[in-house]
Amino acid sequence: MLEMRPDCERCGVDLPADEGGAFICSFECTFCAECADQLDEICPNCGGELLDRPARVGAALKKFPGATERRFKG
Repeated sequence: MLEMRPDCERCGVDLPADEGGAFICSFECTFCAECADQLDEICPNCGGELLDRPARVGAALKKFPGATERRFKG
C-alpha cells in the first residue's frame, strides 16, 4: 500500500492524499508536479521514473489515511 506522503521532498508544498498533482518513484520518493517537471520526471534520489501518484478517496482514505511525516528538509 502506498504511504501517500504529505509533501514534496524538494520544495515542501502540501500534497494531500485525496488530490492529484503528486509524482512518485518506485521507492515512493514524492514530488509535486512542478518539481517533477524540473527534474525531467527522474527521481534525484534513486534515478527512477517519476509517475503520477493516484489519489486515495472516500472509504479507503478514512480507513487508510495518508502519512503525516513530512520529508522536506528545507
